[in-house]
Amino acid sequence: MPSWAVVATVKAPEEKVLAFVAHHLSLGAARVFLYFDDPDDPAMAAVSNLSRVTATRCTEAYWAERGGRHDRHQNRQSRNARDAYGRCGTDWLCHIDVDEFILAPRPVADCLADIPEGTIVTRLEPFEAMHDPQLTDDIYTARVFRGALRHEQRHLRSGVLGPYAEVNRDGLLSHANGKVIFRTRIRGLGPRLHGVFLNGIRVEAGWHPELKLLHFHAQDRQAWRAALPFRLTRGAYQYRPELQSFLQGAAPDEIDRFYQQTQVLPPDLLASLEEAGRVITAELGLRGKVAALRGGAFEGG
Repeated sequence: MPSWAVVATVKAPEEKVLAFVAHHLSLGAARVFLYFDDPDDPAMAAVSNLSRVTATRCTEAYWAERGGRHDRHQNRQSRNARDAYGRCGTDWLCHIDVDEFILAPRPVADCLADIPEGTIVTRLEPFEAMHDPQLTDDIYTARVFRGALRHEQRHLRSGVLGPYAEVNRDGLLSHANGKVIFRTRIRGLGPRLHGVFLNGIRVEAGWHPELKLLHFHAQDRQAWRAALPFRLTRGAYQYRPELQSFLQGAAPDEIDRFYQQTQVLPPDLLASLEEAGRVITAELGLRGKVAALRGGAFEGG
């Protein structure tokens, strides 16, 4: 079976980094590459001795060897992914963020084995975690994940998004184009944030029929509000002008109404969204996986 690895540039609390590691090792990842954007990040100590984790401090010396540190975090992420690509040693590599979790109905390696030999990259469709205050804390906490409402689901937009359907037409706050997993050992291949280039030309990639990406982008109401200034100016929302303009001009109570409408999924909408394939229900059990990791699980392979 083909081997695979994940790579992420991280800046998150220790338990979230461990949740990311434990989840993907539990799925069968041969290796997890972590690049600590803050070279003094204390979370580094929690993973540095794990046999299937390669942890790198992004120090001044690290960046100096690679032509200097980019100001934009997106560029740093892509550069780190290229670094991992050059030394990962697995058959496939997936470039994602620390708040993104691969979901598969069967072993990931089996899914990859079924991909035609000539296909060098496939795309993982994103589903964003919905807010549910009734759930028990699980580090990243959600049970229901909603996908983009694309053209073929336009009839669902008004019910789901209400008065904000024009502000955010596809229904996702972050990226709707997903992330990719790609073959290694291909000369001229360069990973980016949402795709790969081969000899300077972007490689087109379709959705994988089974592999999905669960994105914990806004399920925590307070954390989402705290992250708004960055996301509006330097993060995901700068690439979504209608959403950016609305959030920059909205009063706090209007932002609260927007969140309640778009990030809380009422039970009466669940069935129609499930029928349309726009909802995934998943129990990740991240605290249990982290406990297993701390107890020595996932160290083989």
